[in-house]
Amino acid sequence: MISRVRRDPAAFARYQHNRDLVNWVNQFADRERDLPRGWEAKYDRAGKLFFIDHSSKTTSFMDPRLPIDMPFINPSKLAPPSTHHRRARSPATSHSDDDSSRVPIPPPRPPTTIGSVCGGIAAHVTPNIPTAYNDKVVAWLRQPNIMDILSERHGGLRSSPALRDKITAIRLDGTTALDRLSHDVDLTIVLSLFEHEIMSYVPPSVSMSPRGSPQPSPQASPGLARAPSRAPAPHRRDFEAKLRNFYRKLESRGYGQGPSKLKLNIRRDHLLEDAFNKVMGASKKDLQKSKLYITFYGEEGLDYGGPSREFFFLLSRELFNPYYGLFEYSANDTYTVQISPMSAFVDNYHEWFRFCGRVLGLALVHQYLLDAFFTRPFYKGLLRSPVSLSDVESLDSEFHQSLLWVKDNDVTHMLELFFCVTEEVCGHAVEKDLKPGGRNIPVTERNKKEYLERMVRWRLERGVSEQTESLVRGFYEVVESKLVAAFDARELELVIAGTLEIDVADWRKNTEYRSGYHDSHPVIHWFWLAIERFDNERRLRLLQFVTGTSSVPYEGFAALRGSNGPRRFCIEKWGKPSSLPRAHTCFNRLDLPPYPSPEMLYDKLLLAVEETSTFGIE
Repeated sequence: MISRVRRDPAAFARYQHNRDLVNWVNQFADRERDLPRGWEAKYDRAGKLFFIDHSSKTTSFMDPRLPIDMPFINPSKLAPPSTHHRRARSPATSHSDDDSSRVPIPPPRPPTTIGSVCGGIAAHVTPNIPTAYNDKVVAWLRQPNIMDILSERHGGLRSSPALRDKITAIRLDGTTALDRLSHDVDLTIVLSLFEHEIMSYVPPSVSMSPRGSPQPSPQASPGLARAPSRAPAPHRRDFEAKLRNFYRKLESRGYGQGPSKLKLNIRRDHLLEDAFNKVMGASKKDLQKSKLYITFYGEEGLDYGGPSREFFFLLSRELFNPYYGLFEYSANDTYTVQISPMSAFVDNYHEWFRFCGRVLGLALVHQYLLDAFFTRPFYKGLLRSPVSLSDVESLDSEFHQSLLWVKDNDVTHMLELFFCVTEEVCGHAVEKDLKPGGRNIPVTERNKKEYLERMVRWRLERGVSEQTESLVRGFYEVVESKLVAAFDARELELVIAGTLEIDVADWRKNTEYRSGYHDSHPVIHWFWLAIERFDNERRLRLLQFVTGTSSVPYEGFAALRGSNGPRRFCIEKWGKPSSLPRAHTCFNRLDLPPYPSPEMLYDKLLLAVEETSTFGIE
């Protein structure tokens, strides 16, 4: 259809009622601009958006804000017209009353190159992309495995030698070939699928080979700069490559892509019960393929990601809370949890652990962080990985030291050890064999290795093997085991839970400002002073208030997610000094009024964060 329009631009009128074509072309409209003078936007009875030109008394489904002379639209300036914000329980919120927006429009995808498709509506324009952008496209296409990356999202690439030749030409000739092919529609469509990856791509550093020719170093993750170093650089690059590849495979296989929706209408005061009934009532296909859509009963917020993040945050706080008996705190601290042996006394515990596994799988597929930190052996059990002696140390350091002593010393004539253990069951000491007839089998140097393996397995699995199996079963009902197998336990922990430590320098570096605010503005200066005064717990609460989750992704604040992909933390000037701050969790945006003093800003910010309540429509 696009090819026909290109051959005969005057024939476009014949196709303007085709919904697919209109929706695709309208994605190039700049929705932040006001409609031209005399134009009005309305919805028909079916909820389809159309436009009225009162001056010519005509209607059209084409958005009049389509670019005619604008070669490139900044992706950061494109956003869905409907958002939701968090409201605080306080009389001071009278200045943040809700506006209503009837039908949400999906977030537009920005064009990648400068050629427009439909003559008569948006004519071809002269290439005028900044050189830095051209360089990003060329550098991104010069990745060693670029053809595989492109083929995963664009299935027709393998069957189109001409398109592959064009990409090869750009890889070889650089920006010269890109300028020459700037009006090629097929190439434009391919690159538009990877707009975010191109714009956020950070070329790897260049090292010298033995012959003196420059060679690319191992690939760095696109746009993912991490301030605090959690691991050596080679591990970071390897893990980020795994993470990129994992999400790419999920997308190529349709995980969480729809077209159906898994709609969960949740009552806040019955969150655990409602979530269990809805998630356990869904089929395996719905859990894997459907888009997730969360609404809280009695609240008007539209789910562009914020309510879903809040849902997983609140659900994980309740579901994995030791108060309910399914999990318990590990022996060495009060932050990590593990499956409790006492969970066997919880009614229907097999289904509850299957539900836990499904929640973990959904959070992984839809890229939401959980407010729960599990022990390393828990993640090994989730991956069905073998456990080792070192895993015991995180649970019981004294027991670990005892096993190490047995490993490093000859126990043949020093200790009378047998293949059995004594454990406490309901207040009574019970002797249990580690293998059939174990209480009669002494430990020697010859069988010591087997003894240590069985002791480690007993310590890590005692009383919870059935629960672990149910949890793993639920997890793999949502995501295929071979996809997750790429991660080890430490990496899976980072993907599911992120990190709790707030790096203020990284936070500030990856914050953007709108509506008159900038990094040197007095109110912004006072805001960061308030953040410095907050302890880590209050910083996490503020992060949860604005983004819907209190964890930070492994990659840092640069990888915070919004409604349609990564979106940085944003502070926008809004309201009067008498108003409380409000948050748009779908877009990680804090609406901060221009307070006249740092103390007033601190008090208002603290009040809004501590008293946050519900969602509403902006």
